[in-house]
Amino acid sequence: MGWSYTLLRNGRFYLDAGCMFGLIPRVVWTRWLEPDAKNRMELHQNALLLESDGKLVVVETGIGEKTGAKERGIYDQQVRAIHDSLADIDCDPKDIDAVVLTHLHFDHAGGLTRHGANGTPALTFPNAEIIVQRQEWEDAIANRSTMNKTYLRDHLTPEVAERVRLVDGEAAVFDAMPDLQVFPTPGHTWGQQSVRFEDDSRQVRCFVSDVMPTHYHARTTTNLSYDVEPYTSMIERTKLLDRAAEEGWTILPNHEPNENPWYRVAAVDENGRHSWALEQA
Repeated sequence: MGWSYTLLRNGRFYLDAGCMFGLIPRVVWTRWLEPDAKNRMELHQNALLLESDGKLVVVETGIGEKTGAKERGIYDQQVRAIHDSLADIDCDPKDIDAVVLTHLHFDHAGGLTRHGANGTPALTFPNAEIIVQRQEWEDAIANRSTMNKTYLRDHLTPEVAERVRLVDGEAAVFDAMPDLQVFPTPGHTWGQQSVRFEDDSRQVRCFVSDVMPTHYHARTTTNLSYDVEPYTSMIERTKLLDRAAEEGWTILPNHEPNENPWYRVAAVDENGRHSWALEQA
């Protein structure tokens, strides 16, 4: 049957472009994009709504609505949350069966909760299972990260924990529906995963985690300064892009800023150098 999919754009935000390209010198990455006056690059909070055989799945939840004015200013964050995107297509978060997260940093999992009564966080998806790698959950709860303010307590609440289903490695989101799977893509975090599914036409599509957050990062050396294991990230990115090219996947980088964020991948070998060419799909 395959999965029908709807792209959800949960708002623009900006991060320091130098940090987004790690060891790549400014003189190199400015050939690819022009930063703003504060040396930041535009990113988006991409997500998906998937539907098949009566099941509704959200992939990624973005920053959400709980950031304060100071943080919104730092990131020039557009005030828009996952529940706003769902409301635009008349989908009630209460109807979502599962939420799949690539990892639990604030800009990916913050939308698990929203403002509740008396200022306490409330579940955005009260009836959904939350699918995350066991390694990622354990690291998030222990705050094992290169950043000390990215696994935030207000989106890792006891109420969220009650709804979490932990997986180890490659796994189907639903046992009876193997055409929607998660698979590990570590490096940015130890427990990061990406999401692969077959659409209505049986085309394989992949929601790519921060192993390759934008099309600018479709290069061997474009690790993030935020990666816990840059070398691992490089290896995993190479494996993912090679597989996407070989098997004809269409990929969606999770922070891709372009209005059409879907890409097809082709492997390129020229003068002994291996690389990839991306074409918008």
